[in-house]
Amino acid sequence: MARKQRPAHHSKAIAENRRSRYEYAIEETFEAGIMLVGTEVKALRLGHANIAESYASVEGTEIFLINATIPIYEPASQFNHAPTRHRKLLLKRREINKLMGAVQRKGRTLVPLKLYFDKRGLAKLLLGIGTGKKNIDKRQTQKDRDWNRQKARVMKANS
Repeated sequence: MARKQRPAHHSKAIAENRRSRYEYAIEETFEAGIMLVGTEVKALRLGHANIAESYASVEGTEIFLINATIPIYEPASQFNHAPTRHRKLLLKRREINKLMGAVQRKGRTLVPLKLYFDKRGLAKLLLGIGTGKKNIDKRQTQKDRDWNRQKARVMKANS
């Protein structure tokens, strides 16, 4: 019997921006490729990356990942990359236009959610269109999480 294939964004994450869903209300997500150099791919394969403080920005007619840290790959010595350089995101023109329109509207931002390798071995970035949450929204999110955790404990104890 053949195994069922999982969707690409459910694969093992290299780096995850866990705080993003707390800070932003994510409306829609997009899967984007990333233009990388060889030493960056090797560092990612080792599982080293940080997208916690990063964001995506529209520059001209292209979208770039800014402030994402992929540390240098030690064995490459002099042929290494800059750890926090701007990296071009690879999207279809229609998706870029949609993202550009969303960013121009009030309060929207492009938030990197997850960096991973897809089933073909290509580095992908899950990118979300988010609206910043107010403090009261963040408190409500925390209350909901606590309630769900408590409810799960009670259900587990009863069964």
